Amino acid sequence: MDERVSGVSPRAFACTDLTELDHAVSGCRACPRLVEWREEVARVKRAAFADQEYWGRPVPGFGPPDAGLAIVGLAPAAHGANRTGRMFTGDRSGDVLYAALHAVGLASQPTSVHRGDGLELYGTRITAPVRCAPPANKPTPGERDNCRPWLARELALLRPTLRVIVVLGAFGWQALLPVLADAGWHVPRPRPKFGHGVELALQAGDGGPELRLFGCFHVSQQNTFTGRLTPEMLREVLHRAKEAAGVA
Repeated sequence: MDERVSGVSPRAFACTDLTELDHAVSGCRACPRLVEWREEVARVKRAAFADQEYWGRPVPGFGPPDAGLAIVGLAPAAHGANRTGRMFTGDRSGDVLYAALHAVGLASQPTSVHRGDGLELYGTRITAPVRCAPPANKPTPGERDNCRPWLARELALLRPTLRVIVVLGAFGWQALLPVLADAGWHVPRPRPKFGHGVELALQAGDGGPELRLFGCFHVSQQNTFTGRLTPEMLREVLHRAKEAAGVA
């Protein structure tokens, strides 16, 4: 195994809090294809953002360290989070997500433009199984697996307060279930299939509180422009998840 890849797990699990983890995530260079792509995008830029300095690194999670609710997506967008350095920030997918989060009382404002825009999340943390923008928005299974320790450690650090996860799309669902199984939650066999509105309760192997999963179509333009996912559908899932997590 490449030394850069084999070193991800020790680095991730050496982190003792989310601030330390977020810093470590942003320095990862484990996947050569993703490193090359994210940095090329940051150099070339999109014409509309030519005067901006791109983040061009892996994107850490966003939200408080005592979140009761987590939202798991897919990967950063090339000219969204890869530009701004914050999950779902600076692109149309984020516009849809943050508007819905604000509408149900989980965000302080309905827009997410850049890291310094004052946005706060309430009891909610947003993360992804792949932290670098992938070409064509399609990470490989190997890249997903290389990145897994970052997500595993993040969920472990959230575990004292985490009660609910909303999973945006089938990729995130498939990537998350093995992480949860390894972390000690009882994931049924065969593993449950993803679907919008699917709800699943996982029992903790250590006798701790159960973890509830909610499936939701991804907030990609392909889904939102075609009406496969409407703002109402998204708000309904987030509202149910907020109530289940007990977020005030």
